[in-house]
Amino acid sequence: MAGRGYWSGETTSGPAYAALDLGTNNCRLLVARPTASGFRVIDAFSRVVRLGEGLAQSGRLSENAIQRTVDALRVCSQKIRRRAVVRSRNVATDACRRAENCEHFLNRVRNETGINLEIITSLEEAQLAVTGCLPLLESGEPRGFVFDIGGGSTELIWIDLSGDKNGGEPQILGTLSLPVGVVNVAERYGCDRVGRKAYEQIVCEIESMLTTFEADHQIRDEIDSGTVQMLGTSGTVTTLASVSQGLLRYDRTLIDGSFLERDAVMAINARLADSSYADRVDMPCIGPDRADLVVAGAAILDAIWRTWPVVRLRVADRGLREGILMNLMSDGRTPCSAAII
Repeated sequence: MAGRGYWSGETTSGPAYAALDLGTNNCRLLVARPTASGFRVIDAFSRVVRLGEGLAQSGRLSENAIQRTVDALRVCSQKIRRRAVVRSRNVATDACRRAENCEHFLNRVRNETGINLEIITSLEEAQLAVTGCLPLLESGEPRGFVFDIGGGSTELIWIDLSGDKNGGEPQILGTLSLPVGVVNVAERYGCDRVGRKAYEQIVCEIESMLTTFEADHQIRDEIDSGTVQMLGTSGTVTTLASVSQGLLRYDRTLIDGSFLERDAVMAINARLADSSYADRVDMPCIGPDRADLVVAGAAILDAIWRTWPVVRLRVADRGLREGILMNLMSDGRTPCSAAII
């Protein structure tokens, strides 16, 4: 089910490019070589580092979180050197945007790993996510709604896909960065059994944050006319897609580009809200890495889906890193990206 432009084509030689995404919860790296129809990943790394643990309360990155992250970035640095990468971009997002001691963290990363991290704005984060997901957005529906549920924030992007302007490229009509993600929501509401009442409180709180964006863009009217496709890129949607499909182990080839039906996901979310941490650890494709965060992610998704009730959601196991790679490999040509109007 995977779309174009990713893991596509065969290549055994050629220059290698790297994209590193350091978020509030995860550290992820892709190393790839370009092909005629996209690129092929030749190395990858992903580790839960919880960089933003406790950040909402203290305003600072903790020493333990910094150490975990530096350890992960050291592995990334080794992979980048071993693959003789010719161009790379290493970006950090919400946790580093918010932390008072971010400069100390960046210096330590540079000194101990050799990696220069670049803190990007929420707007550029949204642009890169859209660029990475473009192959999964169909041209038949003129509007696209893309969201990325992160550890410390959630990015929403409203897109014109009609191609009437800007040389046929999609245009970003509006973006919204919500100060809620799976880490800070889970820290506020706890990581064990959340329960239906608290779950509804989370959903209602987040719904209230979406009203102005809806008023500005009238997205529900477009949904009612059948012109909107919705796409989600995050660990939350890929996890829920795995649960929905009943997978025993995560399989990207079955998830990337698949669809989630709204009613089925609402039933899964209700079950997760009533389950204990131990119950979720035992669930395939959730396990200990996501057991404490999946309910928070489900509530954020629930709020988005209640506000904009598209019948089904396309799932993307791709996003910011793929967008970076596509831009790095453009080699001076105009990359496949989204313009802002």
